[in-house]
Amino acid sequence: KAFVTQDIPLYHNLEMKHLPGADPELVLLGHRHEELERIPLSDMTREEINALVQELGFYRKASPDEPVPPEYLRAPARPAEGDPDRGDL
Repeated sequence: KAFVTQDIPLYHNLEMKHLPGADPELVLLGHRHEELERIPLSDMTREEINALVQELGFYRKASPDEPVPPEYLRAPARPAEGDPDRGDL
């Protein structure tokens, strides 16, 4: 719960959607909002979830109002596999 209330607001491009009765999971979406992967979070600690989202490339701000550096505006988007030079991300 502390991750949801205190940590999510610090991450750029990370949103919380509450679904009553659903187990918590991280849903990774592509740049066209297609679902890429679901990662269950029920058995993870706050520290483990923070480490995971940072490992995935989400930018963590020092405060919710801090501006995001230009190089992280599209983070954690990555080019499609086999297409390393895509500029549409």
